[in-house]
Amino acid sequence: MTALKDAIAAAIDRLGDDLEKLSRRIHDNPELCFQEVKAAAWLCDFLAGQGFKVERGLAGVDTAFRATIETGDGPTIAIMCEYDALPSIGHACGHNAIATAGAGAGAGLAAVRDKLPKGRIHVVGTPAEEGGGGKVKLIQGGVFKDVDAAMMVHGFDQWVGHMDLLGIVRVGFEFTGKAAHASADPWEGVNALDAAVQTYNNVSMLRQQVRPDSRIHGIITHGGAAPNIIPESAAALFYVRSINLDYMWELQKRVIACAEGAAKATGATVKVIAHNDTVYEPMRRNETLLGAYRANLTSLGIVEAPPLVDRLGSSDVGNVSQIIPTIQPLMKIAPDNTPIHSRAFEAAAVSPLARAGTLTAAKAMAMTTLDLLAEPALVKRAQDEFRRMK
Repeated sequence: MTALKDAIAAAIDRLGDDLEKLSRRIHDNPELCFQEVKAAAWLCDFLAGQGFKVERGLAGVDTAFRATIETGDGPTIAIMCEYDALPSIGHACGHNAIATAGAGAGAGLAAVRDKLPKGRIHVVGTPAEEGGGGKVKLIQGGVFKDVDAAMMVHGFDQWVGHMDLLGIVRVGFEFTGKAAHASADPWEGVNALDAAVQTYNNVSMLRQQVRPDSRIHGIITHGGAAPNIIPESAAALFYVRSINLDYMWELQKRVIACAEGAAKATGATVKVIAHNDTVYEPMRRNETLLGAYRANLTSLGIVEAPPLVDRLGSSDVGNVSQIIPTIQPLMKIAPDNTPIHSRAFEAAAVSPLARAGTLTAAKAMAMTTLDLLAEPALVKRAQDEFRRMK
């Protein structure tokens, strides 16, 4: 196994320039959720070139894909890629590095295909993590039905094995008032923007009363047409997060009450737009898979940072972790104390540090996949733990 792992690592190093080029192409051509046409095509072409059988347009999602290498009857392991960007600030979440690490792990395994234990490796392209719920759609489409275990990595400013993820639900509000001249006849109008602003303020006060493992945040997405017109329409969007799904739904109701109260106070009406079809679930921990990954990461000379305490995000990988054993370790691709979703992180995502972190994470995932193929009992232990924790 050691010799085979060394061969995998060497193969990934040989592909280092190609992988860096792939990462930079995705980074320099940011595409929003479900619009990742270029990124998906580049990843598919790369994986096909490594000998994978590639299925494009998976589960009715045009920019999803599955690349497969099959060596016989054995465990099925999925390595996931993300490659959508954020509005305005591009790959400030480092999804270009996530995608490249996943593709690199697959390429490392493909390079030793003839020596792999029996089983099946999927590299799964999962679009639209930034709000679109791509993995939710793939789960519904049965993509993970026969997968025994799954993994991916996420960019960060530290090496961390596990990060708790909050469940998240999105809720929008459209306020309707009555237009009037803002100076000549303001008393004839009903100010929809006032309702949106009051909703924002109500939610700001609500934050003081929520549990510390929950988050509520939002923006006003539309505030009127011109300053001299009483706004007849306004809109806002809020994210509601919690480590506990029942509490998340309770908080969503309270946020809706904030909007309904604001509408009543201002005389406006409100339409509630609940995005309940893209709910992200909390991340379920799997110590068996984490242990295997950490052992490989340690063998590559990486020292893990202390456990995270209060840096909490959300992702649809949590939904995958609710149906099969799944891990999402964090890889260091940015200097210490670089916040994700920042312009500094966007710049770091194509730095030499990002290249080194991406290649190391690709090696660790490929080695862990090899462990799972070579030892079906390890897969069984992960699944037994998953069932115990359910």
